[in-house]
Amino acid sequence: MTRELVHRSSVAEVFVTDGARAGDREFVVAAQWPRDHALYHPDENGLSDPLLFAETLRQGMVYVAHRHCGVPLGRRFIGRDIDFEITDPAALRVEGVPLSVFLVGEWTWDGDDARGRSGARMDFRLVVGGRECGWGTISMLMVDERRYRLLRRLGGGAADVPAALPARTAVSGAPRTPPHRVGRLRWRDCVLEEAARPDEWRLRVDRDHAVLFDHPTDHIPMMVMLEGFRQLGHLKVHEACDGPFADLSFALARTTVQCLAFGEFDRPTRLVVDECASGARPQETFQLSVSAVQGDTVLARAQTAWACVGTRPAAAVPASW
Repeated sequence: MTRELVHRSSVAEVFVTDGARAGDREFVVAAQWPRDHALYHPDENGLSDPLLFAETLRQGMVYVAHRHCGVPLGRRFIGRDIDFEITDPAALRVEGVPLSVFLVGEWTWDGDDARGRSGARMDFRLVVGGRECGWGTISMLMVDERRYRLLRRLGGGAADVPAALPARTAVSGAPRTPPHRVGRLRWRDCVLEEAARPDEWRLRVDRDHAVLFDHPTDHIPMMVMLEGFRQLGHLKVHEACDGPFADLSFALARTTVQCLAFGEFDRPTRLVVDECASGARPQETFQLSVSAVQGDTVLARAQTAWACVGTRPAAAVPASW
């Protein structure tokens, strides 16, 4: 699998390995998930990171677009929404070898005439060892450079800034949230900064991060937003269960994200909790709604669901690097 077909620069970040057409609009995409990963590492119960699924959905759609649906290399892909659910997390437990997964999907162009449309959607089923354990839907716009720059101008963005922006970190000086509170192992992977208002955080955007910014871009990528939503969900859900339920462990089960506007690097991004609710008992699913906001502009809205997957192992000393 060439890196260009999934819009990645590093070979280590390419999860899709192959794919084939199974019908007029049906495709099967093969992928391999690493046993461990710098960012998308297994959780404390040995379950695969759900955002590996999200990234594989993204790569799978980009691959099918270029390899089978006539979308030329060089087109800009703009994420519009993503919705995915892990229905059988036990099937994604990390064992002694990398996990081989299959995405069985259907491609749908927006509108009736594919030649006149630039948007498409893919609906996937996640299959491991013949066992269906999740599903996901992702939709994107695929435009040439001229139309992309027009969209950036209409959105008030830096349309004339070259793609190779100098790397820097957008920080406010506020303290970062420690890794153990957001389910991460390293300080550099924490994307949350504390804010003055209750139920509000700031998204830390580090363009030097080798995974979140695998290649230069002129706006905040969808996967960075997803990481912010996930980390905030982990913090809110686990800290809501302090006290007699502090030994329970929750995993991200479902995520629905609508991308509404481009996120700019030169503007602070706030993550605002709109709603946090649980079932009748803490062992039941938690629901969390979060918005990413720049000024008065809502960049994205996310709804996440977290399910209890067992008890937490004994606390380890958090990493300091």
